[in-house]
Amino acid sequence: MVYNISMRKIKPKNKIIVALSGGVDSAVSAALLVEQGFDVTGVFMKNWSGEDFSLNSDCPWEVDQNDAENVCTTLSIPFKSVNFEKQYRDIVVKYFFEEYSKGRTPNPDVLCNKEIKFKLFLQYETE
Repeated sequence: MVYNISMRKIKPKNKIIVALSGGVDSAVSAALLVEQGFDVTGVFMKNWSGEDFSLNSDCPWEVDQNDAENVCTTLSIPFKSVNFEKQYRDIVVKYFFEEYSKGRTPNPDVLCNKEIKFKLFLQYETE
């Protein structure tokens, strides 16, 4: 039996949305859920592209998205991609530079997790 965030039992055949990053952890999570009989959809969040701040080579989103899509193909589950670039720039990048300009050392991942992954992504999938 699998439990969701509120620790309620989730029964097989319930629909599960897995945020696929293109990495091993999310791929294995999706595979285990499929193996247990859940109706799984893989969703890739595109949060960054372009060459702003010389970061394109550090964030190869196309490779990650391809990897996520290949996982879905291998598992025979639906694949979706959602673009949160504008929100990421407006919330996370803006915060980073504001804090940095004040002499602080910001951690953009904390804000990304809170505002993008665990807020916008959940809202997107439940609408």
